[in-house]
Amino acid sequence: MKSDMPPRTRGGYTSTAPRRRPTGSERRRRVQLREVEPEHPRHDRDETEEVLEGAPGGPIDRCILRSFHKHVAAKIWLGEDRAPLKLVNHGAKLQLWDLDVERSRIYETVQRSGLAPLISCSHRVASRPMLSAFCERWQPETTTFHLPFGEMTITLDDVASILHIPITGSMISFSQPLRVDDANALLVELLGTTDVEASRETEQCRSPSVRLQWLRENFSTITDVSSDDDIDFATRAFLLHLVGCTLFADKSATSVGVVYLELFRDLSMVGSYAWGAACLAFMYRQLTTATRFEVRQLGGYLTLLQAWIYEHFPEMFSSPDMAYIESRPRALRWRPHVIPDSLQSLRERLDRLQISDVCWEPYVDHRAEHPFPDIAWFSGCIKCGLVVEPYHPERVLRQFGHIQTIPPRPFAPPRPDRSILLDQYWERWTDHVLIDHSRGRRCHYSGESVAEYMAWYDRISHRIVQPPHLRSGFTTDARSSLPSHTASTSDSRNARALRLLRHVISGGRQQSGDYFWGALNEAHSILAGSDETSASHSTPSPAPASHSTPSPATRPFFCPPTFVYPPPASVDPPPAAVDPHPSSPVAPPAPAAGPTASTTVYVRSKRKKKT
Repeated sequence: MKSDMPPRTRGGYTSTAPRRRPTGSERRRRVQLREVEPEHPRHDRDETEEVLEGAPGGPIDRCILRSFHKHVAAKIWLGEDRAPLKLVNHGAKLQLWDLDVERSRIYETVQRSGLAPLISCSHRVASRPMLSAFCERWQPETTTFHLPFGEMTITLDDVASILHIPITGSMISFSQPLRVDDANALLVELLGTTDVEASRETEQCRSPSVRLQWLRENFSTITDVSSDDDIDFATRAFLLHLVGCTLFADKSATSVGVVYLELFRDLSMVGSYAWGAACLAFMYRQLTTATRFEVRQLGGYLTLLQAWIYEHFPEMFSSPDMAYIESRPRALRWRPHVIPDSLQSLRERLDRLQISDVCWEPYVDHRAEHPFPDIAWFSGCIKCGLVVEPYHPERVLRQFGHIQTIPPRPFAPPRPDRSILLDQYWERWTDHVLIDHSRGRRCHYSGESVAEYMAWYDRISHRIVQPPHLRSGFTTDARSSLPSHTASTSDSRNARALRLLRHVISGGRQQSGDYFWGALNEAHSILAGSDETSASHSTPSPAPASHSTPSPATRPFFCPPTFVYPPPASVDPPPAAVDPHPSSPVAPPAPAAGPTASTTVYVRSKRKKKT
């Protein structure tokens, strides 16, 4: 009996269309695939998972870093090099639009939005070699920096402490990309421009964007005496200019997307967004894009990235501001400067990093003014519009003061079109934080990890960026061939002195002059080697128990130094007063045993020529 059901195809779906005969090219391609297919497939792994070969220099197992063959670090290991990235930094442009007393109404609205700290904390200088060296260690799959001792990343706690902007609230979401016509309509409605002006500006940008300079020229002259509508237009323009220069600085370097203008439609609701989470997602995506070898530019809020490096690696890169107070954003704690080292030199310095070189919890003194936010334990996806990035605090437990364990595999972010589900997931963030079991135990010492962590990390990571055959002449192997007093003793003295001075500098101006004098005296003794000389040629007397302190060599780098001030030097008593009119002649002092240089010169100067 003939069935009335339509024929069934290979995929299980039904179709009434007649079956198409394969072409000759398709038949040849199928034959080639059958020839290369192995007769006996492996059964020691899941057949649905592809096993990728290891890369030169690591990772040995590419189960996590699956796209490493496209990474700039893979090209560097094979001998190809990339110049330092061009940086998109608008720190100087923020000063061109000043909210003075005549624009107090605009500033009050900006302050209520939670974005006012961005005006003052943006760095005007960014170091290209330093940021490029860290960008080469960013891995898109884990959204972390892969360093020789483990992973680190910028967390929500870092964003809140460095920038002082809100990290809780509604997620910034866009349903679809903005078209040029819609951008023109937004400019007319929310900024009060004409259709001709809006069209001319988007045509010049060749995208649904406006130039930062165009915003300043058209709206920076509006003051408090203007109409309410004009003040609202100028406020929206300033906020758009602010986020375009800071949080969402893209690689166009001159413009900002009009899509963010929709966030400022209701000026009373601007402070309800999680600006810090959106900034972090945008920064993650910019770092991911810059890991590709053909990319030559880095966008995002570089002040956040640079201040994060200063906070966690203070002994290598930072230059603190002595006038900083803890009530201000931590980005103002540092004086940005250009690192004089080359990119290759910084690669080698990062390759030699150790756990003791990292400040794992830099905000201990800042907690009184800015407590730890519980949302930093959120494990899931963060997003900025159509940009969705995973956020993995379980991979950087040491930055939270916990022992690092082997983390689970990172999850791939869902599609941006599922924005409603992501928003609901974020709104219930208290249900998606790491539980106490996943956080693990508190560290006994900074940077602690479980015993098997480094063996696992060595297999899945690319720990060293600069290949050994391309390193500079003065490498670690070259140091070992030098005499011991040059290679080890000098380096130890320099490290001890620098560590000591770093603590003094980071202490600020509140310290006494005796404290500074003691620190400089001890640093001078360390560099001169007098402390080791005296220790080797004399037997030190046992110190009292109440005054016993660890030596600078054994003292942890994060502990404040304790100085033992030497007794004041003996001063000769002043000479006795001489009466200018003595009553009796005073005998001249007896001459010295031998003629001195000054006496000889004096005698010769008084000798007359013979005529």
